[in-house]
Amino acid sequence: MLRFLIIAATFAFTGVAHAQTAPSASDIASYTGLHLAAHEGHVDEVNRLIASGADVDARDRAGRTPAHVAAFASHDDVVAALAKGGADMNALEDRVYDVLTIAAVANDPELVSLAMQVGNRPDLVTSVYDGTALIAAAHLGHHDVVARLVAGGAPLDHVNNLGWTALIEAVVLGDGGPDHVRTVEILVEAGADKTIGDRDGVTPLQHATARGYADMIELLR
Repeated sequence: MLRFLIIAATFAFTGVAHAQTAPSASDIASYTGLHLAAHEGHVDEVNRLIASGADVDARDRAGRTPAHVAAFASHDDVVAALAKGGADMNALEDRVYDVLTIAAVANDPELVSLAMQVGNRPDLVTSVYDGTALIAAAHLGHHDVVARLVAGGAPLDHVNNLGWTALIEAVVLGDGGPDHVRTVEILVEAGADKTIGDRDGVTPLQHATARGYADMIELLR
């Protein structure tokens, strides 16, 4: 049990260093053109700038495109306008996040669905952990997002560079509460492989048992 807690604590600590970073006040103050319009949600200005030849995939100093900026600000109509204007919906910013994973972490189901509709691939490998939007959402217990990603074809059994699947993360990094239980339920019902263990071969069921997560244990048996 102690070993499991150390692993989770280590992930939590390192995760802070590599977490998604929304535009800072300094970033925003430097914005012009599409980045500024995307942050402010001015879709008419976005469309005007695109029509005038603005670079839809221009980068800010953190590697964010206007689509990333719009996603952080939850401006769905701007994301749609940028996609229509030819923006690369699978672009990764400097911390290796795409629009879809930004929306997944923000627990924004509508933007998750929109991102996939306009071309953001649900199987894209993102973050320094070589994860996916599904793993990020499962980690946080964002079950509505998990359900939409599953419906959109996200890979259920992708293993990140920590050796964890979405199912393992929902157990190991979850709190055993209703949000994470529902996440596990959705993944299991969708056909996630319950037998895939971590690097030491410890399965999701064994992790749940070690933590005393009774509801998860029932789902994983």
